[in-house]
Amino acid sequence: MPIVNSDVAGVFEEIADLLEVQGANSFRVRAYRNAAHMLGELGTNIKSMIDRGADLDALPGIGPDLAGKISEVVRTGHCALLDELRTQLPPAVTELLKIPGIGAKRARALHQALGIGTLQDLHRAAEQGRLRTVQGIGPKIQQSILEATAIRLKAPRRYKLSLATQVGEALCLELSRVPGVLEVQVAGSLRRQRDTVGDLDMVAAVERDSPVMDRFVSAADGRHVLSKGRTRASVVLASGLQVDLRAVPRESFGAAWLYFTGSKAHNIALRQRAREAGLKLNEYGVFRGERRIAGDTEASVYLALGLPFIEPELREQLGEIDAALSHSLPALVQRSDLRGDLHAHTRESDGRESLEAMAAAARARGLEYLAVTDHSPRLALAHGLDAGRLAQQIDRIDALNARLDGIVLLKGIEVDILEDGRLDLPDAVLRRLDLVVGAIHHRFDLSRDKQTDRLLHAMDHPCFSILAHPTARLIDERPGCDFDLPRVIRKARERGCFLELNAHPARLDLNDIACRMAKDEGVLVSIASDAHSSVEFDNLRFGIGQARRGWLEPGDVLNTRSLGALRSLLSGTMDKPPPAQRVGAAVNVRTTAESVDPGTPSR
Repeated sequence: MPIVNSDVAGVFEEIADLLEVQGANSFRVRAYRNAAHMLGELGTNIKSMIDRGADLDALPGIGPDLAGKISEVVRTGHCALLDELRTQLPPAVTELLKIPGIGAKRARALHQALGIGTLQDLHRAAEQGRLRTVQGIGPKIQQSILEATAIRLKAPRRYKLSLATQVGEALCLELSRVPGVLEVQVAGSLRRQRDTVGDLDMVAAVERDSPVMDRFVSAADGRHVLSKGRTRASVVLASGLQVDLRAVPRESFGAAWLYFTGSKAHNIALRQRAREAGLKLNEYGVFRGERRIAGDTEASVYLALGLPFIEPELREQLGEIDAALSHSLPALVQRSDLRGDLHAHTRESDGRESLEAMAAAARARGLEYLAVTDHSPRLALAHGLDAGRLAQQIDRIDALNARLDGIVLLKGIEVDILEDGRLDLPDAVLRRLDLVVGAIHHRFDLSRDKQTDRLLHAMDHPCFSILAHPTARLIDERPGCDFDLPRVIRKARERGCFLELNAHPARLDLNDIACRMAKDEGVLVSIASDAHSSVEFDNLRFGIGQARRGWLEPGDVLNTRSLGALRSLLSGTMDKPPPAQRVGAAVNVRTTAESVDPGTPSR
């Protein structure tokens, strides 16, 4: 099993957690945590970099010591420092840090006072009322811990797209080299680009005597073999992610890929359609009687059922088959459609690179413009910019644009939306910007009505451009804020402002349902990386996947526009384009609920 970036990131994250629980120097903890974050988002495979002799010290935040540990993990699958830390504390104690209300100091106190080292230990102690014997834990905190641990222990574990993507791509490359493997692809919820993945499904087209299953389950550190047969096998990786591989002959590959991609509801609908036509559909093909009439490609399966090809992200039985029958499937947005990125940070706040470096990285990825949106002063931990520092950055961006070639930097800010809906900077400096990205970073617990009023008030500000990561959720860490989403979307339409789909795999916020709601209301969505370093521009791929799940076409996305068209939209001078009629696969600007087939059920 190849070592992938997420494996090394997981090692560094666990080191950071264990050091923090021990009370180690905060700068040392932060170094490991930053390195874990960077590796988790790095678009280049770290093992490939080492194999070709690349200088790991050149990576953001990586010095000689961390570079050596990266090489150690890639080379051996282990890290001596982590092994040593695990002898001092139970490794599962790091799971406690994911429970709201438990930080490093409290986890250390719970371990020292009550011997708590796992989530199960914590849950039992909360049930028995023993947490209150630890200083600082009262009845209310004990009850919230009890509820949080109950939810976490009951819920099946799901994994972020970044981890599953790294594993899937590495395995595809590895298995494609096995003799007799003709093609291998990821399937399941990863291929459908769901925001999290429960397990990883893979499908391979193979010749009869291929040793692909032996190679797949061959011994490797940190892996458990659940099953192995001639055509299927399942393993569990050190991360806990289960990977299932199915091998089929070439003539069945398309049918198998479609079947194992799902969703279950989509597959049931296809099988029902096959039965109505007197056909049989399964993972081996489409059959009329005993004769296979399709199955080598997915397109052949759909054609045999009287349907055009349906993109994987749409296969959720949420109107896609009706849309296919009425020839109104959307021409989904692609990464190549993006002409810019409207949310990125530099080292002026909590980013890790300079204006120049971020501009060069965006240009190298084919972007024509980049909005610099460092934090405002309310977010003190991010070293946010006050009015004076922002004014200085505005001048630096103007000077840099005068000598930049191939890309334009837009002057922006990610301004905190305060509890009462005011923006965290004076109007005088906001008016000097090209765009203002508003975001919630505190008081996530306001009531539904208060949170809604907070957002509506912020969006009324004449300088407000885009609502960033609207629900403020962090996948597997923090649920989204509770507010009236339809009201906020309607407000954006009325005000002529926009909503962000934050592409960071820990956010993916807006989600697919909200994207489709925005499309129905004619509100444009900005697909933004929220990059804090140059490598994080690659996160745009995850935002594209989410947008496609939300049926978004290029015309539904703000940053597919040219710079001139974008400036007009941001300044409010462009009239809203009329609803467009679809002609073939042409790109149309969609601005009303006609963007989605009228027969499509509401989400």
